[in-house]
Amino acid sequence: MPSPAGITHACSFYRAALHTLRRSGTDFLVGGAYALERYTGIARDTKDLDIFVRPEDCEGVLAAFAEAGFDTDLTFPHWLAKARAGGEMVDVIFSSGNGCARVDDEWFRYAIDDQVLDLPVRLIPVEEMIWSKGLIMERERYDGADVIHLLRARGASLAWPRLLRRFGSSWRVLLSHMILFGFVYPGQRDVIPADVMRELIARLDRETRAPAVDGADARLCRGTLLSRQQYLVDVERWGYRDARLRPEGTMSEADIAAWTAAIEGPLPLDTR
Repeated sequence: MPSPAGITHACSFYRAALHTLRRSGTDFLVGGAYALERYTGIARDTKDLDIFVRPEDCEGVLAAFAEAGFDTDLTFPHWLAKARAGGEMVDVIFSSGNGCARVDDEWFRYAIDDQVLDLPVRLIPVEEMIWSKGLIMERERYDGADVIHLLRARGASLAWPRLLRRFGSSWRVLLSHMILFGFVYPGQRDVIPADVMRELIARLDRETRAPAVDGADARLCRGTLLSRQQYLVDVERWGYRDARLRPEGTMSEADIAAWTAAIEGPLPLDTR
């Protein structure tokens, strides 16, 4: 547990970072532990501040932080930059580690007005939070419980058509969370609209009845969208095609190599 002095120092740093962003004039959103607490009531100690920006705005945001005296680096060019001062840190996020949850105009269109550290900010939408967290299933981090808690707290008011569109071809992942929700909260299954559940189950039924996938897709592995480490054997030894790679995904071979090489180092845990 951080000491009161440590908490005060971190809060001062985060406030300075937010003031820097506001002065820059760049659109930004706050996510991470602050947004999770706003949506679910679950409070967590946070070791950094998660800021979400459009990809094209990342360079300008880093320049604003550098001008304000922060140390900055583009940690992973496909999704994450950082700004630091001493031991404190801001994550500047513009996509996700798997390249799926790229920040676009809709994040800002549906953002929620709130306050963080007594400053007016906008929080990432709950739908985009579910989308990005739903695809995190690493050995060292699984965000499924966060998804379940977000569904419990906000499921009745979610923009379900948008959430379905966000998951797109990864709709089976969303369905898996929805099924688990009914297991975790048997008395609250009606939080998830019945027509949404029926739609995804109907998709599953159609796929089950369809002929087996052949051609290039027969050797496609989407597991790498869930874990950057646990499905490397599939793409490195067993001859499967990595779903993160263009044109199926959004990442280049260089992006994947850099993201894989960082597995042995410190992991950026608060990302979405």
